[in-house]
Amino acid sequence: MKAAVITFPGSNCDRDLAVAFEKAGFQVARVWHKDTTLPLGTDVVGLPGGFSFGDYLRCGAIAAQSPIAAAVKAHAGRGGFVLGVCNGFQVLTEMRLLPGALMRNAGLKFVCRTVGLRVATTDSAFTGTFGLGQHVTLPIAHHDGNFTIDAEGLKALQDQDRIAFTYQGNPNGATADIAGILSPNRRVLGMMPHPERAVEVVQGGVDGATLFASLMGGMALA
Repeated sequence: MKAAVITFPGSNCDRDLAVAFEKAGFQVARVWHKDTTLPLGTDVVGLPGGFSFGDYLRCGAIAAQSPIAAAVKAHAGRGGFVLGVCNGFQVLTEMRLLPGALMRNAGLKFVCRTVGLRVATTDSAFTGTFGLGQHVTLPIAHHDGNFTIDAEGLKALQDQDRIAFTYQGNPNGATADIAGILSPNRRVLGMMPHPERAVEVVQGGVDGATLFASLMGGMALA
């Protein structure tokens, strides 16, 4: 399986994401935001955390207009897999590949700590090897992680079982404690917590490694 990790000016988790994919067995290519095509045979695109373009205008807004954005959207449109983490989640909402928006944290402060999460669905390649309702721990580091969506959009996410993770103890005011959501075809995942920062024991936990291993196995069966 081949993964392509996009780097924007201001990305700071792109190497971490590439390493996490590699540890799960993916062949990884690094892609610059000014490229206009993805490497041939790309199976999954990774949009990393950081502060793309300094978070000017809105978080992820400029990155969503980068030359590579059209290729990412076309990849998703063909049924390709996409993982957006933290700033990558923000970019996915700006690309309209996922609904809602990531707003300023309710406490108006940057939050950086390890948090507890609940696995809200196992019906996706990303979460298939977790247990439903399983409690996991992953790091967060964001200033604009407050996932916000209207009542109609929230009902659609709930009715379609597209909420991937919820917080145990909401750190940012997110609607319905949502930490990650899936696209309608369940092949695009956006999440604020950082699974790529929890793939080694020395990082304090390996719950993130389960997500990447699950993705590898789930994509093989897709």
